[in-house]
Amino acid sequence: MNKTKIINESIDYIIQHLDENISVEDVAKYFHYSKYYFCRVFKEITGESIYKFMKRLKMDQSAIDIKLERNKMITDIGLDYGYSSSNYSSAFKGHHHISPAGFRKSVDVASVFNPFFPQKLEKFKTFYDYDKSITIQYINDFFVIYERFIGNYVELKEKWYSFMDVYKTTMNKSTILIEKFYNDPKITGLNQCICDLCMTVDGIPETDNTAMIESGKFAVYRYDGKIQDIFRTLQGIFSVWLPDSGYEMNQRYGLNIYRQIDKNNECVVMDLCIPIK
Repeated sequence: MNKTKIINESIDYIIQHLDENISVEDVAKYFHYSKYYFCRVFKEITGESIYKFMKRLKMDQSAIDIKLERNKMITDIGLDYGYSSSNYSSAFKGHHHISPAGFRKSVDVASVFNPFFPQKLEKFKTFYDYDKSITIQYINDFFVIYERFIGNYVELKEKWYSFMDVYKTTMNKSTILIEKFYNDPKITGLNQCICDLCMTVDGIPETDNTAMIESGKFAVYRYDGKIQDIFRTLQGIFSVWLPDSGYEMNQRYGLNIYRQIDKNNECVVMDLCIPIK
């Protein structure tokens, strides 16, 4: 197994077990590596120490929980990630530069400033408008080739062109392009967002970077519009629809499944999918 695959799988493992208070030693042991070697390779591949990475993920994910689980006590959210009430507040404020209570009050369910276009105020639709456009679907497994991208989501267009060029010989009429995104760019630093660019494949390709996107129940919103407006739609779904929908996220990621792409006009038809319980 190459180093990049090791680190990608370790990131997946950390994300899946984030609220189990796992240690760096636990992660290294799971992958049968010494702690020293694992830490060195993680920093080599990601440019970030695994200690810093794990703390950052906890702080970012706990902020998402505060945003979505509005009736849950902030102290209980901190406990979910292994923090006492006093330590959690200090750690959260040190990372996000605002207290957990202040962050909860700052979450606006009417509009949001776009981090990619800082002067642009994005106004959300109503809960009813989102709800009437969302269907609950069971989506089957996808076996994919993928490339993990850690950086600014603005760069995804060029990353996609490069990714498709590398694997153009595996593409056919039935190929489906999928983004598996892990972060809210209003919470995670723009240059630290994780996204897997995925392409469905037939058979078993001769490459290490394959994965299975597991089947499950999803809330699906059919988006038809400009690429630059996807951020507003996703933020509306997460800020307005999900907290009052009666559903909870079942995984710490979402899927964008491309259905049509108009490169000339930078428009897409895609399914915005949230895994739900």
